[in-house]
Amino acid sequence: MSEQPPIGASGRVQPANVPLRGTEHGAALGPSFYESVGGLPTFERLVAEFYRGVADDPVLRPMYPEEDLGPAAERLTMFLVQYWGGPGTYSEQRGHPRLRMRHQPFKVNPDARDRWLQHMRVAVDSLELPPLAEETLWDYLQRAAFAMLNTFDD
Repeated sequence: MSEQPPIGASGRVQPANVPLRGTEHGAALGPSFYESVGGLPTFERLVAEFYRGVADDPVLRPMYPEEDLGPAAERLTMFLVQYWGGPGTYSEQRGHPRLRMRHQPFKVNPDARDRWLQHMRVAVDSLELPPLAEETLWDYLQRAAFAMLNTFDD
């Protein structure tokens, strides 16, 4: 049986505890996932560990034209921070995320997706998050990886 949404005293379904933003690109109002997992240091650790794997990956590394992965790591960190309720720096500096559009120039096939997920799995595990937080983060990352698929060619 699926989990039912909470019912309040009025008999109405209560809204999920999803933080709202103070402005379009501002930080969340109230506790956010970002804050609950440790804020910026947690996302910096996640991204650093992820790019350690990408650096030596023969399929993924060529997708990063810059010699230094630092700028890519900074962009991913800003994106994840904003997505999870932290400062909206990503949108302030780069505009709307447009993830599919930004990844379109690269051949993101099932092999690339699976390699991305392998490196991200190692990175997520390295954080040692509480189980619900880990599952929440991993669920999003999997959905995002599948959404980036743009070819089935080798």
